Amino acid sequence: MADPRPERRPDAEPRILYVDDALVVVDKPPGMPSVPARTSADPPDVARRLCGALPGARGMPEAVHRLDRDTSGLLVLARTAEDRAALGRAFEHGRVEKRYLALVTGRPPAPAGLIHLPIAPDPLRPPAQRPCATIGRRACSRWRTVEDGGGAEGVTMLELEPVTGRSHQLRVHMAWLGCPVLGDRLYGGATEGQGGRLWLHAARLAFPHPRDGRRMAFLAPLCLDPPRAGRGAWAERG
Repeated sequence: MADPRPERRPDAEPRILYVDDALVVVDKPPGMPSVPARTSADPPDVARRLCGALPGARGMPEAVHRLDRDTSGLLVLARTAEDRAALGRAFEHGRVEKRYLALVTGRPPAPAGLIHLPIAPDPLRPPAQRPCATIGRRACSRWRTVEDGGGAEGVTMLELEPVTGRSHQLRVHMAWLGCPVLGDRLYGGATEGQGGRLWLHAARLAFPHPRDGRRMAFLAPLCLDPPRAGRGAWAERG
């Protein structure tokens, strides 16, 4: 089955927040692939959009982790194979901290919580995933309410932490809780009047530098307009 999402191309370039000889950290706009495109019809990925914008004569950087194409926010790319391997080990060994902000329909069953729900590919709706206790891989997410929109029809802002890193994990878990991410066409999130985007944003990223181990931490605010017209932007609190 074809992906039901309409073609949407990013209208902005990735914003470079930090760069050195080992890595580059960007704030990725929604609609831009974080890894090389699968077909020629897809827009260029972050690395290709950065070509010519980075100092030095190194080759093309490579994303160390992935954000869904329609998810915005913080992404780290390595500039050498050695740095890619070191950053990959940090992700594998749990030394990377990730926090997301999401606008969801309704509200979760509690102000904060932890969800354990295995997920597996949905063979009837690729690239969608589905909860599956038999063949699903372990998936665990934390949520915390940042701002309660009030009532089942309101919009709630959540801070989300993916304890594991499965494909579409946060989106599947929020949909299963009954509060899908706004703009999520795959998992039932309301789309009308929401600015044509998925309201999931990688807002905080912290990791050890691949060469000297010093802690690097970055914040990227989520612009809340149009769903919250008149408000500014929000970055991690506390």
